[in-house]
Amino acid sequence: MDAFLNWFFAFITKMFGGIWQGLKSFFLGFVHIFDFGTYFGLFSQYQGSFGILGWIFAVLAFVLVYAFWTGLIVLIVLLIRKYIRYRSSLACNEDLLEEIAELHKDVTRLTKEKERIIALKSGVNIGQDELAVVNGDELDLPAEAYAGEMVVSADVHPAEKPQNTEPRFYRLTAVDEKYKNFTPPGYDDENMTLADICNEIRNFACFQSHLFYEIKTIRLMIAGFASTKMILLQGISGTGKTSLPYVVGKYFENDATIASVQPSWRDRSELFGFFNEFTKKFNETEVLRRIYESAYTNDVNIIVLDEMNIARVEYYFAEMLSILEMPDPEEWKIQLVPSVWPNDPALLEDGKLKIPENVWYVGTANNDDSTFAVSDKVYDRAFVINLDKKGVPFEAPETAPRRVSYGTIAKLYEKAVLEHPVSDELLEKIEKLDNFVIERFRVAFGNRIVKQLKTFVPVFVECGGDELEGLDYILATKVFRKFESLNLGLIRDEINGLISFLDATFGKNTMKECIAFLKRLQKSY
Repeated sequence: MDAFLNWFFAFITKMFGGIWQGLKSFFLGFVHIFDFGTYFGLFSQYQGSFGILGWIFAVLAFVLVYAFWTGLIVLIVLLIRKYIRYRSSLACNEDLLEEIAELHKDVTRLTKEKERIIALKSGVNIGQDELAVVNGDELDLPAEAYAGEMVVSADVHPAEKPQNTEPRFYRLTAVDEKYKNFTPPGYDDENMTLADICNEIRNFACFQSHLFYEIKTIRLMIAGFASTKMILLQGISGTGKTSLPYVVGKYFENDATIASVQPSWRDRSELFGFFNEFTKKFNETEVLRRIYESAYTNDVNIIVLDEMNIARVEYYFAEMLSILEMPDPEEWKIQLVPSVWPNDPALLEDGKLKIPENVWYVGTANNDDSTFAVSDKVYDRAFVINLDKKGVPFEAPETAPRRVSYGTIAKLYEKAVLEHPVSDELLEKIEKLDNFVIERFRVAFGNRIVKQLKTFVPVFVECGGDELEGLDYILATKVFRKFESLNLGLIRDEINGLISFLDATFGKNTMKECIAFLKRLQKSY
C-alpha cells in the first residue's frame, strides 16, 4: 500500500506541476510581451546607431506593432460582446418559447370555451358532473350552466340544426318572395341581329353616357361572350374598362352588379359569402344574390369584378373558372352549405346553387405595381380585351335601351356558328401555324383555344367583323401572349421568321394584331 501511495503522490505532483508550469509560463509570457521597460532599454541601446532610414523604420515598427495589438484587443472585445449577445438571444428565445407554450394553453382553453358555448346554443344540456360529447369532443361543463338533463346524439352538428324558423339566407329568401307572382317582361328583340346589337350598344354609350368605344371593341365583347363566360378588360387607367360593362347593362335594361375586389380576398367566401356558426345565418354577398336571382329571368345579367387582379384571381375565382369550363350547364353547381334546412331558398338543391347560363362575368385589370400578374390559367379560360387608348369622340343618333333576352342572344350565337363556320382552308393554315410555333418556340395552341376560336370567329363575323381579323385577335391574345413567359433573348431572332411565316400563310400584313405584338416583344428585349 505504501508503494501505491508513493506512486500516486509522485503522479499527482508531476501532473499538477505541469499545470503550474503551464500557467506560470503563460503569465510570464504575457508579462514579457508587455514589458515596456525592457523595450525602452533595448531602444536606448541601439538608437545611437540609427540613421535616418533606421529611425523611419523604427517608427513604422512601433506603429505596426501598436496597430496589431490594438486590433487584436478590439477583436477579442467584439467576440466577447457577440458571445454575450448570443447568450442573451438564447435566453430571450427560451422566454419566447415559454410564452408561446402559455399562449398555446390559452388557445386550447378558449377553444374549449367556444365549444361549450356552441353546445349551449345547440341545446345540449347535461346533468351535474356529467360530460357532453359533441362531434367526438368531450366538454367538461359546469353543473351551474344547466337546469335540466337532456341527451343529444353525438352525430348532430350544431350548424346543421336550425334553431328557429327564421331563414338563414335572408337575401335569397327575399328574392323568392319577390318572384312568387312574377310575370316575365316583354322583350323587344324581334328581328335583331348581333350586328344591330353591337351598333346600338356603341351608339347608346355615346348618346346616353358620352362614352366613346370603337365598334371593334363592342364586337370583341359580344363575340367573346359566345366563347366563354368570362371577359377580362385590361389596359391603362381611364380607358373605360368599368364603364363598358356598366353601359351594356344599361342598354339591356338590367343594371350590372359591380363588386369591388379587395386585396384581402383569398377564397370563394369573399365572392359568395359564408355560413356564420354563431348567428346561424349565411352572410350573403351581392354577387351571390345576383346569380341566384338570374335563374328567375331570361334577362342578360352582367357581374363586374372591378380591379380583379388586386388580389390573386386564381384564389377567389378558381372554383368558378373550373365550373364554367364544364360542357354541361346542368353541372354548374356550387356547394354553399353541407346540409338542408326546411326554410332554405327554393332554388337551392341539397345546399347547392346552380349557376344560370344567362350571367356574364367581366373582370377589369390594371397592370401596375399594386396588382398581381394574371396567371395563364385565367388567361386561357377568359377572353381578353385590351383597352390601351381613349375612345375618339363621334356623333351618334338618339338610341334608346332595348330589353333583349338571353335566349335570343344564345340563338343568334348558334345561328352564327352554323352560318359562318371557320373554313377548312383556314383550319389547315392554323394547323400549319401550330406546328411551326411548336417546332420553333415550344408553345402549343391547346384544345381549349381551338374550341374558343371555332365559336368566337363565326360570331365575330356575324357581329360585322372580318374572319381573319377575328382570327388575328384571338391568336395574338391567346397564343402569342404566351411568348412573354419565354426567354426573349433566345427567341428574338426567331420572331422575324414567325412574322414572315404569318405573311406568307395568311397574306401580307393581314395578321396586324399578331405582328404588332411580336414586334413589341422584340423591342422590349
